[in-house]
Amino acid sequence: MLHVLFRLLRYFALFAALLALVYFIFSLFVRPSLERDWTADQMVLARAEISGNTAAIKDIRNINYHSTSDYDVAYYDKTFDIEKLESVWFIVEPFSGHGAGAAHTFVSFGFEGGDYVAISVEIRKEKGESFSPVKGLLRRYEIVYVIADERDVVKLRSNYRKDEVFLYPAKTSKENMKKLFVSMLLRANKLATEPEFYNTLTNTCTTNLVSHVNEIVPRRIPVSYKVLMPAYSDELAQEIGLIDNALPIALMRAKYRINDKALLFADDPLFSQKIRE
Repeated sequence: MLHVLFRLLRYFALFAALLALVYFIFSLFVRPSLERDWTADQMVLARAEISGNTAAIKDIRNINYHSTSDYDVAYYDKTFDIEKLESVWFIVEPFSGHGAGAAHTFVSFGFEGGDYVAISVEIRKEKGESFSPVKGLLRRYEIVYVIADERDVVKLRSNYRKDEVFLYPAKTSKENMKKLFVSMLLRANKLATEPEFYNTLTNTCTTNLVSHVNEIVPRRIPVSYKVLMPAYSDELAQEIGLIDNALPIALMRAKYRINDKALLFADDPLFSQKIRE
């Protein structure tokens, strides 16, 4: 019996090695690109010019959605005073019907005066494409940093996809907030000229957020399955004190779930402020 088991393990190891070799050869020929037939919502990439304490962001996306597939694409430019950054928000969108653990995570930055700008790490879709975790392992998608108005990226998820959306205020210093903002803008700039492939395991929305945080505070976020299963990433953030940990996670989610407010104040010019009240 042991002899048969060892033989099966050897065959499995050989098969895994063969797959790794095929993937390596495949990767030598497939390269990421900036020139594809992109969907309308991801055709334009935002850029940021950072000078001193100001960040001038060009082409902040601000789509007006009629449905998930019917929308009017719009952009605006805005200059932010980095010294006036006063909050960072961690946003979790568990995917409906995609299995336990599947979710999207992104962040939003709040400034004095009520301005907010969100940064969402996503696949850059070509026309006709949709996300597949398996394809995400096979170099089928480029990765992109979408810099957008909250009325775009939050309402898309809460009001049109009808997924639950949790909006958590992050606990960190103002200095770290500024470092995170600049770090993410610089990465967005880099990807706008040097494309990379998305990878379901190593280059995702959540792994990129972890990299940014750990760049600022080394080993702040430990290795955890909750990074690869980001529907549980708020649990991890709570455990290590990145978000409020005064309540059990179920009560935390109830407190910071913003779907009802997002529907109620969908057309309110003060949408971002209202969903936080």
